[in-house]
Amino acid sequence: MIENIRELLLTPAEMAAVDLAAAASGIDSFALMERAGAAVASAALRFYPEAGRVAVLCGPGNNGGDGYVAARHLVMTGATVEVFHWGNPSRLAGDAARARDTYASLTSPLDNYMPKPGDLIIDALFGAGLTRDLPAEVRDAFQRAKDANTPVLAVDLPSGLDGRTGEVLGECLRADHTITFMTRKPGHLLMPGRELCGTLEIFDIGIPARIVRAETEGGIAENRPERWRHLTPSSSLETHKYRRGHLVVFSGGASKTGAARMSATAGLKAGAGLVTIASSAEAMDANAAHLTAIMLHPVEDEEALREWLEDQRLQTFVLGPGFGIGAKARAFAAVLCERRLVLDADGISSFSDEPGKLFDLFENGEPRLVLTPHEGEFGRLFPDIAADRTLGKVGRAQAAASRSNAAIVYKGADTVIAAPDGRAYINTNAPPWLATAGSGDVLAGIIGALMAQGMPTFEAAAAGVYLHGEAGLRAGKGLTAEELAAHVLPL
Repeated sequence: MIENIRELLLTPAEMAAVDLAAAASGIDSFALMERAGAAVASAALRFYPEAGRVAVLCGPGNNGGDGYVAARHLVMTGATVEVFHWGNPSRLAGDAARARDTYASLTSPLDNYMPKPGDLIIDALFGAGLTRDLPAEVRDAFQRAKDANTPVLAVDLPSGLDGRTGEVLGECLRADHTITFMTRKPGHLLMPGRELCGTLEIFDIGIPARIVRAETEGGIAENRPERWRHLTPSSSLETHKYRRGHLVVFSGGASKTGAARMSATAGLKAGAGLVTIASSAEAMDANAAHLTAIMLHPVEDEEALREWLEDQRLQTFVLGPGFGIGAKARAFAAVLCERRLVLDADGISSFSDEPGKLFDLFENGEPRLVLTPHEGEFGRLFPDIAADRTLGKVGRAQAAASRSNAAIVYKGADTVIAAPDGRAYINTNAPPWLATAGSGDVLAGIIGALMAQGMPTFEAAAAGVYLHGEAGLRAGKGLTAEELAAHVLPL
């Protein structure tokens, strides 16, 4: 269980349920809104003490209510404040109406907002409550703000951003700072939401942790070491190379051996006790010329692989980097179906026409398959899931993991790691310069090494993605895949 509720990720629907449960428990919901609005006002003063005018854009719901409270607190400090409303303020209900009534000054329709030099916008229009594209007049106001390069402080979420998926609903006002309450939402971490939120601050408005936890299954979280550190391989002095696992990486043909070597190098750096490249005869010389600590073993065909697998110490494999697309990859995957396998790149593409055959191979028992697709590979392996835009990236990864009985590493700037049981982690530590040729080969080797050392597939995938990001940060801008592999460190 995640101890700190600030580390939870609640969907907008779950957070709405938290608000209702808090009110049902006897907590004064308007007092919560007061704290939220005061926190927004405080953030505005901290971040923009020099603002000539604070333009508070208030919507028709509780997000707008937070805005009215913030406006009142700012007026009390002597700030110059103008409130611009969207919709009819007389139709506000509940706490939002009460917040509007406590703001003594007149407000203007949103159409009247014209940016001025020195403005700060507080975006309290919709927050997490929006599920459809923004109305035209809101988009027009946003465009005026963008044209004037006006700084924005968003309440909960920038309006126009889907808090569940991180996707933009037609248009979104990019925030310089976002203040949210109690917990984050997936949209704060998923792209492009992560970039649109600017600096994110979480403020505790006083809802008890027991209520927050009761309204979430806790299955979605940020990928952090505390999620899987307790399962990391032992570094006991009594260990030896076989206890640290034997990882096998399959090589491509004579002209395509580099990807497997980068994967194998990363696996060795990530702590596998032994790493072997399994190579066809034509690629043996090319591989032998570049290998020292990594071993080399000839595997020409399916029969040779079956023979080698009589050695029961061989349990973990990486298949795909530079291997080639086709029947050989499919046959090797079938032979390995009772072992632990990271299927990457060409290995994934080899099943594009008949993904069901892959899923059938690994459908029974504990998950032992890790799939590492980027966007295009995901679409080829799970075409119907990829086409369902109502799911969002987390939902698509969860559906794919359930179908394949595999840990899914849905790669990208916001890589999502999902398990068949519904857990999903969003990774946030990867620098943009990781998007380089061979980076995925390195990732496959890291995950394979952790699986070889005994970590369960989902945790090995999550830890591998995190270590991959850390290696990228250490390697720095302009890295090559070879340099990335050299900067991998074990857990």
